[in-house]
Amino acid sequence: MTRPVLIVTGGSRGIGAAVCIMAAQRGYDVAVNYQGNAAAAAKVVADCEAAGAKAVAIQGDMASATDIIRLFAEAKAALGPISHVVNNAGITGKASPLADADTAVIRACIDVNVTGAILVAREAARALTSNTEAPAKAIVNISSAAATLGSPGEYVWYAASKGAVDTLTIGLSKELAPAGIRVNAVSPGVTETDIHALSTGEPGRAARLAPSVPLQRAATPDEIAEAVLFLLSEASAYTTGVVLRVAGGR
Repeated sequence: MTRPVLIVTGGSRGIGAAVCIMAAQRGYDVAVNYQGNAAAAAKVVADCEAAGAKAVAIQGDMASATDIIRLFAEAKAALGPISHVVNNAGITGKASPLADADTAVIRACIDVNVTGAILVAREAARALTSNTEAPAKAIVNISSAAATLGSPGEYVWYAASKGAVDTLTIGLSKELAPAGIRVNAVSPGVTETDIHALSTGEPGRAARLAPSVPLQRAATPDEIAEAVLFLLSEASAYTTGVVLRVAGGR
């Protein structure tokens, strides 16, 4: 039986890495996209291969249309026709009130989280529509609970970018449903990843916000990955156009 082929953008760390490894354990071959950390991507590939999957690391900036198109071409060449995509790459930019935010920070966030996510979704639509052999095909976009919370005082521009991802999910799900392609999103809450240190500029942010979560803790990347794998799988065969909130009640 042919294994499904999954592309995960931003797959070298955090939620993306957890999705790659869990997918490999559950029967997917995996293309691990990364922007700059080749060593982290290689570790994820090794973990995927240890689980019995074929896996490949593919460098690419998900704000670049050229890189996005190349990612899909290289993944297909290495692993075969694409059947599943997790549209995960995203950044926040350094946290601040909007009045203090630098224009470059806002533009960089929108370039990756909105324009880049839409371009990844476009290439996913092209790849999955042309794959006539796969028995099941699905796209999962990674949104954020920030889309409805607004992230005041931290990064309202990031919250706005994730609102766009929610809308993209709804529209594309209706567009691709006749082709048998399901499109959903997972909307994580506070999660223990290095985005807080690397993008936001506050390594302790998850611990600081944990008391504000009804479950009184941040999520682990694996807990978010479980939701993603559910939406990729045929366990959710009648689910499309859904934004699944995984935010501990927040």
